[in-house]
Amino acid sequence: MALVTGSVGAGDLAAEKRMQALYDAHARPVYSFLLRLTFGERRAAEDLLQETMMRAWRKIEVLNRDVATLRPWLLTVARRVAIDAGRAKQARPEEVGLVDMTVLPSGDDAIERMLAVQTIKQAMARLTPEHRDVIIEIYYRDRSVAEAAAILGIPEGTVKSRTYHALRSLRAAMGTAVKRQPG
Repeated sequence: MALVTGSVGAGDLAAEKRMQALYDAHARPVYSFLLRLTFGERRAAEDLLQETMMRAWRKIEVLNRDVATLRPWLLTVARRVAIDAGRAKQARPEEVGLVDMTVLPSGDDAIERMLAVQTIKQAMARLTPEHRDVIIEIYYRDRSVAEAAAILGIPEGTVKSRTYHALRSLRAAMGTAVKRQPG
């Protein structure tokens, strides 16, 4: 773990040194605290630590000059950042009504099958290239999220997010958008 700050002017050099001292003194204990709050999810703890340190950087001028005394404040900020992240995650709606593109109409009705294939092709054409790539890797090539992320050179979270949004777009394009239930 290392602190990376942006370019600063001469007046901000003292603030940058204080921030570095704050980071050096408290980053590991705060990270350990966040690791417990995230049940061992390292990436989540790292993201939360970064947000905690960003909030400290924004307040560095008004914080106590003795950085050794700031750990309780940092732990409180870290806890609040974790709570906010948890609430944001809960606010995201669950995926329902996934489009199963592997199942086409059965039977001998060639026209119905051709129409289904055309509908899927048109819906796929409306997707952004990034969303189309994720759908192809996950559903057509039957890859896991981790495999798709490695092949596409993007983080797993991005694969999940793009899959979610691509499926929503496909449902809308195919006329099968799921309506949200009130509540």
